[in-house]
Formats: sequence, C-alpha cells, structure tokens
Amino acid sequence: MGRLSGKAALITGAGQGIGLGIARTFAREGANLVITGRDEAKLKGVVPQLEALGAKVVVCAGDSGLRANAGKAVQAAIDAFGRLDVLVNNAQALTPGTPLEALDEEAIQLTMGSGFYATLWHMLEALPHLKESKGSVINLGSREGIMGGAGFAIYGAGKEAIRGLSRSAAREWGPYGIRINVICPAAMSDAAKAYFEVHPEAKDIYVKDICLGYFGDPEDDIGPAALFLAGEESRYVTGQTINVDGGQAML
Repeated sequence: MGRLSGKAALITGAGQGIGLGIARTFAREGANLVITGRDEAKLKGVVPQLEALGAKVVVCAGDSGLRANAGKAVQAAIDAFGRLDVLVNNAQALTPGTPLEALDEEAIQLTMGSGFYATLWHMLEALPHLKESKGSVINLGSREGIMGGAGFAIYGAGKEAIRGLSRSAAREWGPYGIRINVICPAAMSDAAKAYFEVHPEAKDIYVKDICLGYFGDPEDDIGPAALFLAGEESRYVTGQTINVDGGQAML
C-alpha cells in the first residue's frame, strides 16, 4: 500500500515538468489525481502514464488564474473521488530573461495571474474540503524570488508573494489541521530546458551556484520532497520553505 493510498490530489500545471514529476510520484504512492493546465491535449497525453502507475486521473483543462476554473478543478476532485487531501500549486507562466523596464502589462498579468492568483484561488476554493481532510497545500516558490534574478523581477515578486501568502495561511488554517508549505526547486524541467536553449550561457552560471553540481530531476528529486509534505511524515511541518535545489539557495 502506498503512502498516499486513498487520498486525492489536485496538481496544477501537471502536463509537463515539475508538475508531471510530482504527479508521477504521487501516482506511484497510490494517490488519485486531478491534473490541470492550459493545454488539454498535453494533459490527456500524460494520463496513460499516470494510470499505468496505478492512479485514477481526471483532466480539468483551463486557465488556472481564473477563480471559476479553480472552483471547477476542486469540484472535479470531489465529484470523482469524494474528497481532496492534497493541493499542489505548481502552474506558472512567465516571460523569462526580460528586464523589468521591458515588461508590459500583458506580461505582468500573465505572470501574476498564472502564479500568485492561481495559487490564491485554488487555496480558497479548496479550503472547505481541506478542512474535512485536514489536508496539505504545497505551493511552489523560486530562488529567483529569494535571491533576486536579473530578468525575473515580476516572476520573483510573484513567487515571494506566494511565500508570504503561504506563511499567513499556515497560521490562519493551522487550527483546521491544514498544513501549507513551499518548495523552491532547481530542476531541469521543460521550461528550464527551453530557457537554456535560448540562453546557453546561463546554464553554467546556475550550475555553479548548486553545491551538488547538477539540476534535479522533476520526479526523482522534486517528487519525493512533495511526497513528504503531502504525507503523514510531515504532519508537524507547516509554514516552511524547503529549498530542493542541491544547495543553490540557503535560508
């Protein structure tokens, strides 16, 4: 029996990268899944591999930055599985490597909407059901917010907003038995690969900051940290930021 057997998890941005890595880890441990993202075809494309790992999977495509879509995703979990135990807010779109002075309103709204607002809306929509399950919320932060990265000003600001939201929610929702934590990963995700193809010189700079000398794998390195925060082993952990980044950023 897996560590998440009988539990239901909602993972945003699960069609690729870190979201998919976490989804695969959860599936291996017995969780049933609702996966969301903008690209329905991409989501449906990963369903067979998640089902092969033993999960029942529901696809709920849409813009995570809209509260109505967050509500639909949460309701999909309740309709399919009768419960919601774990919420992973991973979805994030951005325009990487863009100087602050070059950002336009559209890029700012895209970044904040897909990240901070999507996290906020999913947390609020999930709250009634997480109260029942005494569940876990896992939000995704970034070293770009902690350390400050040139070309990532709005992205970093949004990720720090998520960390602030998570700390306050941990205090407010602790009496309900709900835990809220943040993972700041360094992983060779699809988005990271695309960025380094355009900015090859940046890869060596990033790797030099990683004590262990390599980018993590979304499933093998980031997935286990999310599994820890989702399961009973972390029942006394809340309001924390865990850097799963090989020693890139240290708090």
